[in-house]
Parts: sequence; structure tokens; C-alpha cells
Amino acid sequence: MATFPTTAGHLYGIRRRHVGYHLRSPHIRPVVRRPPVAAGVLGIIGEASTRLLDAVVSSNFKFTGQPWLPSQSNFMPVEENGDAELIGGIEGEISQDFPEGVYIRNGPNPLVGALQSASSVLGLSSETWLEGEGMLHSITFSKSGGGSGGGCGGNGWTVSYRNRFVESETLRIERGRRSPAFLPVIEGDAPAVVAAYLLNQARNRPSLILLNLRFGKAIKDLSNTNVFELSGRAFSITENHLPHEIDLSSLETLGTWDLNGAWNRSFMAHPRKAPGGELVFVGADAMKPFLVLGVISADGKELKHKVDLKLERGIICHDIGVTKRYNIILDMPLTFDLIRLVKGGPLIKFEKESHARIGVMPRYGDADSIKWFEVEPFCSLHIVNCYEDGDEVVIRAGRSRGSIIPGPEFKRNRYQWFSNGFKIQLTDESYDDNSNEGLFVTRIHEWTLNMKTSNVKQRYLTGSDLSVEMPMINDLYGGLCNRYAYAQLVDSEASSICALPKFGSLVKFYFNEEKENKMKLENTCCKYIEMERHQLGANNFCSGATFVPKQGDVKEDDGWVITFVHDEDTNTSQVHIIDAKNFEGDPIAKITLPRRVPYGFHGTFIPRLRTP
Repeated sequence: MATFPTTAGHLYGIRRRHVGYHLRSPHIRPVVRRPPVAAGVLGIIGEASTRLLDAVVSSNFKFTGQPWLPSQSNFMPVEENGDAELIGGIEGEISQDFPEGVYIRNGPNPLVGALQSASSVLGLSSETWLEGEGMLHSITFSKSGGGSGGGCGGNGWTVSYRNRFVESETLRIERGRRSPAFLPVIEGDAPAVVAAYLLNQARNRPSLILLNLRFGKAIKDLSNTNVFELSGRAFSITENHLPHEIDLSSLETLGTWDLNGAWNRSFMAHPRKAPGGELVFVGADAMKPFLVLGVISADGKELKHKVDLKLERGIICHDIGVTKRYNIILDMPLTFDLIRLVKGGPLIKFEKESHARIGVMPRYGDADSIKWFEVEPFCSLHIVNCYEDGDEVVIRAGRSRGSIIPGPEFKRNRYQWFSNGFKIQLTDESYDDNSNEGLFVTRIHEWTLNMKTSNVKQRYLTGSDLSVEMPMINDLYGGLCNRYAYAQLVDSEASSICALPKFGSLVKFYFNEEKENKMKLENTCCKYIEMERHQLGANNFCSGATFVPKQGDVKEDDGWVITFVHDEDTNTSQVHIIDAKNFEGDPIAKITLPRRVPYGFHGTFIPRLRTP
């Protein structure tokens, strides 16, 4: 029979209790239970502190929901469902050799209905478009008779949909208060952001106010960016906190994962599985140590390596690369700096005049073992893949000349800034350094680093007439030389109107094939890699696309690309399954969902484990 490894948490000895988790697994953080007297004293102090701090915030800060534009309607949140809903509306047929499993996508879904701003005599602070509590949307695929409930998908398939919030500690705080509790801290007037940073730590952990403000939470545990799998277990994640383990059958949040206390800092949105199966990741901080790297065993039971990389600045490290022997660190000038904030500057800033470098580090090396390669300043949020080729290490990633995170300088026209950033420019030479037009245009870029000579070769693999994001490959080729990759293609016009990213089609890249391309906008001939496009149709946009490989000994592109798609004309959401070998053709199946699914971030497909 087919089973999910985390169903009801049975395999990991996790069960709910009325005040916490009862655990036999050493890897999920338990609730600490204090003696009754100590708990009572702290409770009294906590209640008094809460009332005092709530009074300070309510009398001095005003929360306001940020308005949604009509073109942003599918970025708006939806109600939590939680229960599986049967699906019967399927156009086409799901292939018999499509694997059973769960397609799951993460994304922001503001709990109180809108992103928040807070105003006071100190100024204004605001949540950014990246924020909003994490909500998981899942599609479960099982052969008829192999699961409980579901809709008939034809060809012997049963399909169901559900959504659910990631139950982080901070979501429970705000849900319990029935109103915003955390003051925005990512952008705003510096005095307002500093005050929010301190008040959040004290206000939401009042029992710790007498000990040290640093033990509180300055920023919400959003857990809204990605879902990754390790040894059959699924985790929801964002950069600023620990992963939350998710039961794939129910989408229940089982608890935070700190490897039995071995990892006590933030994680990252895109940890990478090395070819040997280990999970490689980093945790960033605004104070030293700025970046710490970890390696977890393939079975997820042991933190095998933990080392301070000894960076001299705090950086946003959204993704990391791996090869057979190395870890790849992108030290780019997207920084966060508390000292800069206290001096009146932004907490997060892309410092375009600063330096950038790429580090190549042995899997179990230390800071001194990293070989650094200086490169031109760049912004790269997502790596396609990395691999070794003799003495050279090849890195392929999306590259833009600026960052969409966190946004414009405060009090600039936000709509105009984001709108201009999505516009396609003519050529690299036409860019005005003082303009943000085309700032977010992301092209696939290749760096080739020679470990012996220290030479750096670099080139664009795609032209400036398109912008791609959310790249994906067949994960079986992670860290190895691969021929194919896939990505979501930005609809520049729709994104400029909306001032938020919309992806109107998908692309497939052929790295081993190049051709002379006459660029319509550049009016020049350049050699770029071959690509195919899969068009979604007018006013249809996708999110959370991922590659699903066929089972068995097959070729690299034997499989499917699966993605959520929303039709803005009919306000209906679907899941499309596309044959990767017939990429420009119609999807083999379109699954109409029983409710709207907002645009989100990253998705993954986790196959069911087969048991005798």
C-alpha cells in the first residue's frame, strides 16, 4: 500500500496534547513545562507586562490595512479550509505513470485580510509585499481505492485539494488577539522601525522582558516561502526562523525543527540536497556571526557540520549551491544592518556600489577553506544549479542588476517604483544607473570559476528581452551537470500594471544547445541557449511550478512540470500538468479547483513512499 511518511505523525511519535506536543522524536522542539509556582509567578508578570505594553502600543500606534488594487485581486488572502475537498473537474487525463504523492505550494496569506502599516509620532512602518502568514495549498494524487476521499480524476486517479495556515507561534499570537500584534519592521521611518523592533520583542514575549529583550521576537515567523523534503518529511520555511514540520496528509503543523537543539538560529528558504543526500543550508543574522553553514545527514537525524563563515556584513542569503564536493556561497550586496537602521537608514538595502563575491567551500570545510572569487556586483535570489567540470566550478543562476527586496526608498512612489522595475529595457548599455526601469529583469547567468588559476569567466545565457524567475530542474541532477531547466516567465506588461510579479508562461531551457538570436529589442545578434515556451493563455498566470520526474531509469527531462494557474477573467484556479518532452503542447491535464488559490511562491512535489 502507499503511505505518507508523516501521516498523523505516527512514524515520528508526535501527538497533540492540550498544552503542547508529546514527543518521542528528538528533532521537534518540545514545549518547556515549568514547575507550577514558577509558572504562576511568570504568568502574573507576563499578564501585567502584556497589559502595559498593549496600552503603550494601542495608545501610540495605529494599524492600517494597505489597500489592494483591482489588478492585485488574486494576491488577496483566502479563508482557511483545512478539510480535503474532492475534485471531479479534470480536463484531459493524468498519466498512469505520474507518481502518487502531494503537490504542495507555499505563499503569503495575511491573517487579518491585508498587509499592515503602523503610524505613530515616530513615523510610519509598513509590511512589504513578501509578508503575510504562510498558507499551504496541496493537491493529493492517489490511485483510486488507495486513499480516503477524493474526486475521480479519470484513468484510475483520485484527486483532492486542501489549504491550511502554517501554525507558527506568532500566527497563534495574532489569531488569539483577533487583531494585529506585531508592528511592521522591514521598511519605514527609521525611528518607527527601531521602536517596532524593540516593542515586538518585549510585547509578544512579556515573560522575558525582565531578562533580555533579545530573547523576544522582533519579526513574525511567516513561514510563507518554500516547502522542502528530507528523508520523507516535509518542512515549511522562510529565512528568519526555524523550519516547521508539516503532516502531508492533513497539512497540520507538527512543530519547529531544531535538530534536538543543535541548530539555534534562523534557517534559509532554499536548502540544497547534495549529490550524497546531505542537506546543506545557512542561517543569517543581523549580528555576528552573520552567516553560519550547516550540513544535515541524509536521514535528517544529525547535524553533521556547523561552522561560522566569518563574513563581515549581514547578507540576505536566499539560496545556496552545491556540487559533488563543494558548497557555493553567494556573497552579494543585499544586506541587512542594524547599525545602519539606528543611524536612520533602511534595515535592508541593496548596496549597488558595494562588492560581490562567490565562495567555493569544501563540503565540511571552515571559513579559512573557502576560495573567494571577486565578481561584479549582482543580485541573485535563485540558483538554477552548480556542478564541477575538471578544475572549474560552474554556477548558473538568475541575475538582475538590482533587488525587488525590500522595495524603494521609503516615501518614494511605491507603485511607480515597482511598475518601472518590471519594464523590459533595450540593452544593458541603455540602463540609467539613477533609474529603476528594468531593475528586476532577471536573466540566466553563468559564472565559471577556475579553482587552480582563480580565473572567472561569465556570460548571460538568455537575452534581455525576457525576465525569468523561480527556476527549477530535475532534482536528481542537483549538483551535477544538467542539460535542462525550467522557469516561470514574467509578464512584463501585466506586472507593470499590477506593480507585483505575474508569470504568464513557462520556459524550458536547453543548456547544450545554442543559436544566433536576433534580439527584437537589442537589434543585435547574440548566442543564447535554446528555449521553448509554454503559453498559459490571456490573463492566466502561474505560481509554484515544479518538475516531477518519472520513476525509474529514465532521461533527465522525462517527467512533467506541474503548476497552479489562475484565470483572472473567470476568477477560477486550476492545476496544470505539462509533459516536459512536449513542452509547447497543451497540458495533459487541467484540474479545476473548488476555490481560488492566490499567487504564491515556491512549490514542490513529494512522492508517496511505497510499503510492502
